[in-house]
Amino acid sequence: MGARVRRWTAWGLGSLFACLVSVAWAAGDLAPLRAQFQLPDDQVNYAAAKLMVDHLIDPSTDTAAVRRELDVWERAVRGTVPANPTARQVLDALLKTLYEPGPWNQGRPFSYDLSDPLGKNPKNKQLATYLATRKGNCVSMPILFVILGQRLGLPVALATAPNHVLVKFADDTQQMWLNVEATAGGFKYDSSYQRETGISEAALDNGLYLRPLLPHEGVGVIASSLMEHYGARRDADELMAVADLALTANPKDPVAMIWKANAYYLQTQQRITSKYPNAADVPPELHGEYRRLTQENLAWFAKAESLGWAQKTPEQETSYLQHIQRETARRGQ
Repeated sequence: MGARVRRWTAWGLGSLFACLVSVAWAAGDLAPLRAQFQLPDDQVNYAAAKLMVDHLIDPSTDTAAVRRELDVWERAVRGTVPANPTARQVLDALLKTLYEPGPWNQGRPFSYDLSDPLGKNPKNKQLATYLATRKGNCVSMPILFVILGQRLGLPVALATAPNHVLVKFADDTQQMWLNVEATAGGFKYDSSYQRETGISEAALDNGLYLRPLLPHEGVGVIASSLMEHYGARRDADELMAVADLALTANPKDPVAMIWKANAYYLQTQQRITSKYPNAADVPPELHGEYRRLTQENLAWFAKAESLGWAQKTPEQETSYLQHIQRETARRGQ
């Protein structure tokens, strides 16, 4: 048959600097997550979505304890804002509370975890870990920021760049979206992300990156950790299901597209090539399925690339790791 399959592409999100309720869902049950995706945008709750994803990954997650921690941090921010604050004043208070040492955070601000720069430890992407260690990455840090921002009534949204998640803030005074770089606690221009992450003009024109995502699209960003989890477990069917949910919410989600391509690759391996390593040995009754799976695998990579997605090069990863080394030396760690 000679069908061609594009091999597995690993997806990791590394950073580039610049109510108490009991858990009622079972591990592996995607129905509650599916319900989150189906909520109207004004009812999407980022905290609920993140805790649901974290629990699906790790059923031992104490969601009630995390919610209590979120309450504490919300009160800490509110304690630093002036009377009748503007949205920008509340945003500045949130930045100060999380990133500047002071009594509001017991002198222990949140910072980027230089010991896991490529986000290889999945536990580090969980909200409970980030709140406990105050060391995060470009998954946990922007998600906590947008969770607290939503609780504080701020006009915030998640956005993405290649291998990165950021937060957008709608600044009424300037009539523009500001990029909040949650891994560093400051602001960043679109042009900086374009330069540092290699975003093409085609990707921008197609709305692949740097646009403020609607809340239901943001749930797809939160669910990327679950896709990574199922990918690591080589659970092709669950991976496909979550990727489909994300793509229904946002058909231009590049992470979900690549994970969907990976899911087809896994299905090809598990159903056919693991049993018939030589394509010539695949029985005739499986030819159609083999062809379909390999074609879908290639088609999803092609779709992502046509919109402007590009796989990270070894040179880009080396450059990023060198930056981490310099930052580690600067901090004396």
